[in-house]
Amino acid sequence: RTTLCASLRLPRRPAWRGAMLTKFETKSNRVKGLAFHSSRPWVLASLHNGVVQLWDFRMGTLIDRFDEHDGPVRGVCFHQSQPLFVTGGDDYKIKVWNYKLRRCLFSLLGHLDYIRTVQFHVEHPWIVSASDDQTIRIWNWQQRSCVSVLTGHNHYVMCAQFHVKDDLVLSASLDQTVRVWDIGGLRKKTLPETVTPEERSAMGPPMPDPAGSSPGGSLSSKLGKAIPNMKVEDLFGGNDATVKYVLEGHDRGVNWASFHSTLPLIVSGADDRQVKLWRMNETKAWEVDTLRGHINNVSCALFHPKQELIISNSEDKSIRVWDMSKRQGVQTFRREHDRFWILAVHQESNLLAAGHDGGMIVFKLERERPAFTPISGGVLFVKDRYVRSFDYGSGKDTALMSIRRSGNSGGPAVARSVHYNEQENMLLVCHDTDGGSYELYSVPRDGRSSDQSQECKRGAGSSAVFVARQRFAVLDKNRQILIKNFQNEVTKKC
Repeated sequence: RTTLCASLRLPRRPAWRGAMLTKFETKSNRVKGLAFHSSRPWVLASLHNGVVQLWDFRMGTLIDRFDEHDGPVRGVCFHQSQPLFVTGGDDYKIKVWNYKLRRCLFSLLGHLDYIRTVQFHVEHPWIVSASDDQTIRIWNWQQRSCVSVLTGHNHYVMCAQFHVKDDLVLSASLDQTVRVWDIGGLRKKTLPETVTPEERSAMGPPMPDPAGSSPGGSLSSKLGKAIPNMKVEDLFGGNDATVKYVLEGHDRGVNWASFHSTLPLIVSGADDRQVKLWRMNETKAWEVDTLRGHINNVSCALFHPKQELIISNSEDKSIRVWDMSKRQGVQTFRREHDRFWILAVHQESNLLAAGHDGGMIVFKLERERPAFTPISGGVLFVKDRYVRSFDYGSGKDTALMSIRRSGNSGGPAVARSVHYNEQENMLLVCHDTDGGSYELYSVPRDGRSSDQSQECKRGAGSSAVFVARQRFAVLDKNRQILIKNFQNEVTKKC
């Protein structure tokens, strides 16, 4: 029995509900901001005690720490291509750092209250910041100046972000609204080199000054003489950044809002404990659905970059995963004592990070490495609902048969382990779905692939392995070992 239990690998009681794969975890002061590096295995964590940590999550090592802020640091972001990152804190300062030089290059001053989030633009030399002073500011970090102040919210602005492709900014506020801002005019005005020929022709020729020839001169000329260093559009707040949509629907303050990277969708999370999905087109934006399940304030909500999923976390100490098409929860991960405050997703991989009261965690929602088992001269593995074999000698990859999609939960079903009985050509596939299950298949002897799903014997159990030529063992939910034959009948209990 000892040998059998060892082969079944009795699992420890998991700290999380669900199939979260923890890649890296830290213990620290409360984590309020997180950012992944675009290409290196690095993650930045900004803490409530004013420290910014730079971690290598693959090696599990602290690379550097930066502690020039006075008070909590709530926002942090890596630059897409330069060796830079930006932070924003409760000291009203935005700091731009060079991690190669290991020092702060300069600070941007202008906000009059706590800074909640900061973000670099993917292409332009811009930073967007959100503050408790009820404004969003856009800065040109190369010129070290503020180029626009977006006003309109009448409570703390909890987050702001650029759209990855379009001239849009998204903001969420405790005034219970989400706002979408059009910054196309700002780009054309401050970055004229980015204006395309089509945009230039659409703008038309400059308008003549109708009062320019009058004795009194135009209003602009008069103001130009009175205030020589002030542009008229700056004085009257020109139209370089305008509100495009105001999304109303939350009953309490909104803590977070995020754009979808490719679709015209927005997700938001608020103190009303709801996650809302919104859609927009050229003329309007509207609420699509509400996702309910959190039992305390929703801190953050994001779209998964590669799957049709929404991830949210909350002060109820949980992370929830929602299916966008079915609009229902498919996974929940809970911590015992720590409230969650922030989420980050890696745009190039399936990695996520979450910050909580006691540190942070870097994780994946599912296993990506296919389940495999060695066979003579090669390896057998399960990938994309197919059982495949790879021959070492010829380097040939062959699809042997199709297997059915496992589980009724609607979440991703990935084989956790696979075992092959070469004498009888039988295959055991184990899943984490439905609390743990197994499937017993007969593999075609001729090795020809089949597009039709093979019939199988199924059962519940946290693990299953072959123990004899025509017998396999199952560890059931009561942690009892059942010996079964290939008709899936119990022949012995251990």
